[in-house]
Amino acid sequence: MEENLKRLNKFIGETGFCSRREADDLIEQGRVTINGIVPEMGTKVAPSDEVRIDGKLIRDNNEKLIYLAFNKPVGIECTTNLEVRDNIVDYINYPKRIFPIGRLDKASEGLIFMTNDGDIVNKILRARNNHEKEYTVTVNKPITDRFIEKMGNGVPILDTVTRKCKVEQISKYIFKIILTQGLNRQIRRMCEYLGYEVTALKRIRIINISLDIPVGRHRELTDAEILELNQLIEPSSKTEEASFLEAPRAKKQEPRSRGAYQPRRNDSPRDNNRDNDSRKIVPNKDKSTDQKPEENTKPASRWKVEVIKKDDPNYKKKGDY
Repeated sequence: MEENLKRLNKFIGETGFCSRREADDLIEQGRVTINGIVPEMGTKVAPSDEVRIDGKLIRDNNEKLIYLAFNKPVGIECTTNLEVRDNIVDYINYPKRIFPIGRLDKASEGLIFMTNDGDIVNKILRARNNHEKEYTVTVNKPITDRFIEKMGNGVPILDTVTRKCKVEQISKYIFKIILTQGLNRQIRRMCEYLGYEVTALKRIRIINISLDIPVGRHRELTDAEILELNQLIEPSSKTEEASFLEAPRAKKQEPRSRGAYQPRRNDSPRDNNRDNDSRKIVPNKDKSTDQKPEENTKPASRWKVEVIKKDDPNYKKKGDY
């Protein structure tokens, strides 16, 4: 039973109602109930639990799962926020609540999935699962062999280097690319790094589903397509927790042994040209001697390195230690 439990914010997020962070706010505000009871943060829910927000049931366990293939036009925003003009939900105007799996830039067009099944979202989107997405891209100047080679071998963007991918030239200005990751505006940024500008971008395939409908239209996935899709993504983990379990662990470092005390070396570039002998290290003072410490020695930096015993008569007079 424990394996079927999910954190409440994750459960709400997977329904497409809102993000997990927004779900946390709703829970904290007391607007969420589980079986009629207001839960605490971190509460887990079972598939049979009745979860409501502001009194409205957010998922009917008997509701039929919906899977749509939609050919998104240029200018449509992939968001469930109905306050955003030209949002994808209002454009499709489907009779039941659905949400997009992933996104396409407003300036891009092509295939995107719409569903009410939150369980499938993480499986498809998680980059480490290596699911293919295929695009045709038009650029503003003639494509060269060097461009194709560099695009395929990886391009440094967003503080990383893109994965190696399949790239094929179609015509003088058009190429095809197959990605297994989904960085923000990835293809546009890759082209920009190599001195090209994308003038048109169209997604034509996601995993096993190819684009076969006119722009602005949608269709339901067939039972055979859904079965094959689920088989292809089955090795993928649905849970966030599994991604942490599979992540490589950092090698544990042995604690360093502390040796004898050494005065700190001043490695500041501004002190490189100074005479290191001008830094004075004052040893423990012996009471049996009458020798007085030097008073006019100027340190090489604003810090002095001194070792002074508490029984030194001048202990409280010396401030730079």
